Amino acid sequence: MTEASGFDVDAITLSRYVMSKSRDTDLVILMNALATSFKLITSAVNRAGVAKLYGLAGEVNSTGDDQKKLDVMSNEMMINALVNSGVCSVLVSEENEDPIIVPTEKSGKYCVAFDPLDGSSNIDCNVSVGTIFSVYEKTVGGGSVEDLLRSGAHCVCAGYCVYSSAVELVFTFRGGSVEGFCLDPTIGEFVHTRAKMMFPKDGGKRIYSCNEGNYNFWDKPIQEAVQVFKGGDKPYTARYVGSMVADIHRTLLYGGIYLYPSDNKNAKGKLRCLYEGIPMAMIIEQAGGIASTGLFEGKIGRVLNLTPDEIHCKCPIIMGGPRDISVVYDAYKKAGVEVPPLPAAPAGGW
Repeated sequence: MTEASGFDVDAITLSRYVMSKSRDTDLVILMNALATSFKLITSAVNRAGVAKLYGLAGEVNSTGDDQKKLDVMSNEMMINALVNSGVCSVLVSEENEDPIIVPTEKSGKYCVAFDPLDGSSNIDCNVSVGTIFSVYEKTVGGGSVEDLLRSGAHCVCAGYCVYSSAVELVFTFRGGSVEGFCLDPTIGEFVHTRAKMMFPKDGGKRIYSCNEGNYNFWDKPIQEAVQVFKGGDKPYTARYVGSMVADIHRTLLYGGIYLYPSDNKNAKGKLRCLYEGIPMAMIIEQAGGIASTGLFEGKIGRVLNLTPDEIHCKCPIIMGGPRDISVVYDAYKKAGVEVPPLPAAPAGGW
């Protein structure tokens, strides 16, 4: 309800929404802890220039990437918020080589994996960055890293927060809709702004998003698919930020396709399965899109069917709607690779 002044006197906040949908106080506490860390990261990102937070911290993370100062700060903010929430038992962060086991007196039923500041290599030039997370429930008698080393079918919540001209939180619960919340700085709360987000049914804008610097290392079908996107009477537009959160957020809202396939340099892909691949795949699929591995370990499958074999393992990712995924699958089919079925094109075509 909005009064004549334009002020919403009945705003649906994050806590209110989660409680109304789940009636689970532990889940409300968890989402509030995540939201608190996102607000802290927002403050740090917004003040990065004046507070001299640009530049390297002088360390490398679990996967060998150079850590930025904001990487380290964002990681500590999330760990502190989640450990002290009282509802988490195990945490996995891209910035930590080993899992974090929450002390018994503060332990709860959730296990959370996260990339605290995705795209941080762009932070010094003021490009959009974000946070990605996946949530699992610990098993009976559990509370170890094994509770996280399960396929996306066991993920109970997945989401991301993008820090840009607005701060937007997008998440979904298992089997539910994809919902968007925007941080209202006047009240310090995430407010529901995008209900039941869906991937454009017609495929949306004709945009392809990939790092073409890796073109020569891709397999032939991926090369051919990208050439299709670039050719014809109406070639696709290329858009690649290099921050997965920004690229996936645009793809979800506008349509098109996002590709980070395996290649000759990275046979298992480049993106981390547990806190990049699985949560983004869950969001895309529950918004009506397709999240494929491309050709990976001899077959083409769903990212959500992958079972991580260690906390920082990697996977390839191809995400989009049937219109554009079919271009990739047709290239593989031409090469003799079996491909999964896709939804039929509408009568008038894509």
